[in-house]
Amino acid sequence: MNFTNSVSVSVETTCESQIQEIQYDGTEIYQPPPTLSETLAKCAAKIDFSKTSLDDLKKEEKLTAEECDKDITLFQPSLWPWDSVRNKLNDALTEICVLADVLSIAKDKRYLVLDPVPEDQEETKPIIQVYSRKKALGQAAQILLSGAERLRNSHTEQRNRNVADFHIELLRLRQNWRLKKVGNSIIGDLSYRTAGSKFGMSGTFEVTKAEETVDDEPSTSLSAMAGSGNNNGLLNPSPKNSSALRVIVPAELQGVAYFKVITQKDQEDLCTATVNLIGHGPNITQQGYGVWQKTIEDAQNVLFCKELFSQLAREAIQLQASIPHVVIGNQIRATLLPGIQLIISLCHSTTVDNSQPTPINDHDHDHVLEHSLHQLLREVHHKNSHHPFPHPASGPLGPSKKRMLAGPLAADRQTVLEMTKTQTILEQIIAQAQHIFMRKRTQYVLDTLARDVKDPQIVSHWNGMSKPTMSCVKINIVTHGYDTIYRTSLMIHVHERSLKVICRDGRVMYLSYEPQELRDLILCQINSHQISCLINLARCMAWPVISNSNHLGIGKVEPLGNASSCLLASPNSDRMIAVQIRCTQSQMDIKVYIARSPRHDFFPSPLVPEKFWENLGGHFKEVRFDKIEGKSFLNKIEFLMASLNSNNAS
Repeated sequence: MNFTNSVSVSVETTCESQIQEIQYDGTEIYQPPPTLSETLAKCAAKIDFSKTSLDDLKKEEKLTAEECDKDITLFQPSLWPWDSVRNKLNDALTEICVLADVLSIAKDKRYLVLDPVPEDQEETKPIIQVYSRKKALGQAAQILLSGAERLRNSHTEQRNRNVADFHIELLRLRQNWRLKKVGNSIIGDLSYRTAGSKFGMSGTFEVTKAEETVDDEPSTSLSAMAGSGNNNGLLNPSPKNSSALRVIVPAELQGVAYFKVITQKDQEDLCTATVNLIGHGPNITQQGYGVWQKTIEDAQNVLFCKELFSQLAREAIQLQASIPHVVIGNQIRATLLPGIQLIISLCHSTTVDNSQPTPINDHDHDHVLEHSLHQLLREVHHKNSHHPFPHPASGPLGPSKKRMLAGPLAADRQTVLEMTKTQTILEQIIAQAQHIFMRKRTQYVLDTLARDVKDPQIVSHWNGMSKPTMSCVKINIVTHGYDTIYRTSLMIHVHERSLKVICRDGRVMYLSYEPQELRDLILCQINSHQISCLINLARCMAWPVISNSNHLGIGKVEPLGNASSCLLASPNSDRMIAVQIRCTQSQMDIKVYIARSPRHDFFPSPLVPEKFWENLGGHFKEVRFDKIEGKSFLNKIEFLMASLNSNNAS
């Protein structure tokens, strides 16, 4: 490198303060410049106060001068080792002598007299001092009198109203509700924003101190909702429940709101909804309705119901259903099944009676669905505020754990799409309403059959642990007194729009929402149960079964299903019983036939000369089965078998 043409560049530090800290986001925090006092203290720290003698100072000045002239300064020690000790003792002696002289002058006062500096005396007038003291005492007395007056008013107010102090009431209010001070006003918030709500309606209320009442006027309540149009919804409780607080609730949140859920047939007119502008009704005074806690809870419930109805109305319009949903005023109509409708109504009343706090007199109202509506919206609030944590921690925030495992588990596109699908509140409540209707319809069919069909008995066991959209019922078909011989079991899963039936032999059948299909299936199972019980009873009685069929293919066409038959023979094969069972809409049609051998009308002929041909069964004769004693079908058959065996033995 060539340094002949090089240029000297001087590098100086900038006049910036030193960096004290660098935060995680890259922000630099500088150290502030020192003040004058800090600079003086820093410079004073550099002074060596041990070098106080004159010789040392002269020696230091000499060394400093020599350092300026020469690069290397040589140290020359003193010729006498005790020279520094002598100098310090001399300085100490001088200081002690000076101190002794000062003390002698101040004590004896013979050498020097200290006189104070004379001050100019101001002329003071006595009347001015008296006036100033009188004014100061008057101000102090005024402060004491105002304090005593406040204490007297406070004790009088507490004795007359018999309630706690305003600040105590405010403390209790703050324990349950969010409050903040804006200027000279105290504003509270009763919305569900902190719980995950995204509803835009304001839920603020104002808290003020109750005004003092005059003794001769009738005392009014201070915490219930005042309904006259001039006081903007002030709260006035009864004298017994008086409070030091006055809560002002917005007009649109006054009153009581609740949902009315009805499932009915659509024989009524579709345009029966009551069109009402919610929250804009007349303000009606409510006397003695309750203290501020009850009023704020009612206002919060009104806000919650309005948010829920707004969400349901938005979903009803956006959903593309086969039969469009209808939103009219404060009602939402949705079709559950053909001919069945779900009606969700928002009832908001600003008139409250003390004796009857907003009863629901409609017997068709479904309280379970109303509770489900509230639970579904609260679940939405919980999901908005509680997101699943990512795994690993560097992953995105939001997807569920199943979606995060879709990649490692190699899930296909259809599975991933099913993970992303979610049901709206209206879809979930419609599904629950459909299931409730299907469950009631299934119960009605089973109870009707159990009432109409006396033999055999139909016993239903509903599972207590169920889901909102699925229930299970186990059906046992038994004959009284013969339940140990045979019983028919069925398991029915009640879904939203269909039924799943699992038979005893493992067959699975799916039924629609039509009740006739379930009724026909139960009747067919009863028919099969009678034949199976007859076969088992015959085996116990030692009667061999010649043939049986659950689907008899001969005879006239049956209105429901097929006829069943069974052919039995006595132990000696001289008696035969033929049973035929047909299903009808109301009951079981049972016919019993018997045949005897040897035949009484058999005569030998040249063509049939042998005698043993007479053992062939003769013609079947119908038995008047209803005249046989017995409580059930199997009991009568048992008596018939026993009588035929006894006749044969005789």
